[in-house]
Amino acid sequence: MRRVVFNQKGGVGKSSITCNLAAISAARGKRTLVVDLDPQGNSTHYLLGKPASELKDTVADLLEQTVAFTVFNRRPDEFVHASPFKNLFVMPSSPELDFLERKLEAKHKIYKLREALKKLGESFDAIYIDTAPALNFYTRSALIAAQRCLIPFDCDDFSRQALYNILNEIRDLQEDHNEDLLVEGIVANQFQPRASLPKQLVRELTEEGLPMLPVRLSSSVKMKESHQSRQPLIHMAPKHPLTRQYEDLFRVLHGETVELEPLND
Repeated sequence: MRRVVFNQKGGVGKSSITCNLAAISAARGKRTLVVDLDPQGNSTHYLLGKPASELKDTVADLLEQTVAFTVFNRRPDEFVHASPFKNLFVMPSSPELDFLERKLEAKHKIYKLREALKKLGESFDAIYIDTAPALNFYTRSALIAAQRCLIPFDCDDFSRQALYNILNEIRDLQEDHNEDLLVEGIVANQFQPRASLPKQLVRELTEEGLPMLPVRLSSSVKMKESHQSRQPLIHMAPKHPLTRQYEDLFRVLHGETVELEPLND
């Protein structure tokens, strides 16, 4: 399964959600790959412990060879790095993505990522794609390459307005490029259960018919500690409430039964 975590708004937890769901997948014994398409390289640094600028054989190198004059292109798996965690692998980002974008657009290489990930799907059980906070060439490539789309949502009114635009953009892309792409849900992140506004927003969006997922990810300093230690929550704090929420989210996305608390007034 190829899953993209996407939102045009920054600071909604895309990298945290991508990496922690992927870590749970790997901990369950699935051979799992994270593809980092954000030039900032947060997922790369989180899982490999090194800044993207220090790494070679990155996703930028994979894409660059599609516009270079080379006789033989390297295989996609040659750009995959093993993480310190069993079954978890990373195709790292690179700052070069920024400089490469215009060249890829000019050469109409929007489908090349899908080709590469389909090939990698022969050796990986799950592929998670992290994206930049923008609807650019790379996020469109990811949405074209993916089979599922998960949308993180920050519970405020600005995020709500942006959410409608995101869903419209995805709908257009589904119609024109990837009719198999399924929006599997919107997950409320950094949720504060004691505050009335987040609960009100989630309730109203659900009543509007938007695919709000029943799991809500709480705001916790433990996530910042996880970033600092370069360890996904399932490894750093397996019994923490936020870790359990991520595990519940993973189960929901895979159709497993989960007992959840109702959204009380």
